[in-house]
Amino acid sequence: MSIQWFPGHMTSARKKAAESMERIDVVIEVLDARLPEASSNPMIRELRLHRQRPCLKILNKADLADPAVTAQWIAHYNAQKGVNAVALSCKKPSDVAKVVGLCRPLAPHRNDRLKPLRMMIMGIPNVGKSTLMNALLKKRVAKVGDEPAVTKSQQILDLSPTATLIDTPGMMWPKIEHDSDGFMLAASHAIGRNAVIDEEVANFLGDLLLARYPALVTKRYGVAVDGLDGPALVEAIALRRGCRLKGGGLDIEKASLILLQDYRDGALGRVSLETPTTRAAMMEAHAAMRAAAAAAKEDERDPDADE
Repeated sequence: MSIQWFPGHMTSARKKAAESMERIDVVIEVLDARLPEASSNPMIRELRLHRQRPCLKILNKADLADPAVTAQWIAHYNAQKGVNAVALSCKKPSDVAKVVGLCRPLAPHRNDRLKPLRMMIMGIPNVGKSTLMNALLKKRVAKVGDEPAVTKSQQILDLSPTATLIDTPGMMWPKIEHDSDGFMLAASHAIGRNAVIDEEVANFLGDLLLARYPALVTKRYGVAVDGLDGPALVEAIALRRGCRLKGGGLDIEKASLILLQDYRDGALGRVSLETPTTRAAMMEAHAAMRAAAAAAKEDERDPDADE
């Protein structure tokens, strides 16, 4: 299954963000620390590079992610030009208090404080932008919800006499190129449920957890993981938790939602769905597949090329 989700209001959100990019100093991109690259909208990178704007990448929900993997991602991003990265939880005031100070070195022309530092918060839906905005302003100015795409309009607010914030709606991109990205985003609830089949997302998540965090799976559900794959894990959860349909069969949908919610809430423990190494391997495999497909297409065009 290929997962795609691009609500209509996101087209206008992208246009408005492109207009605002001209007037800001720093982009604050909020990512999910458990899947930093999968949760990074390529359109945001294109917009900020076009305007040559530096970026503070906030790996939010760091308290839910594998700390060793998060450290790898921080090093990965900090090696990039014009980028500063930090892992934090937007729900912790002490973490949020660091944000403006981390942005200022990225815009040294604003160090004289004569004009306010202008920052724009960007990111995909349900990644924590509104939570960050509210925490920075120390009051509720942005809607916060568990469903993706709660914020639908841009807000411009004064943080202090020396700092201004623009909060943008969560933006997806029109085509998710890698299927695994779609599944990771769906598992992390960045994509609306109307675009996914929960059982398939749970099967994907189960396979990944069994490969990388089998001990956490055993601890949470009390099942022996040897020989299990994603669908078998969901069945085992249904048996352990008594998920039954009226006729007595296993309620796979309910068990799937249990697994997904446990991951989203951090009940399984600190889990990361991708690492810089797995990301690089996936991109290499994708490039090889595209090259092979292009070669096959060329052969179809010129069947006598090898003669």
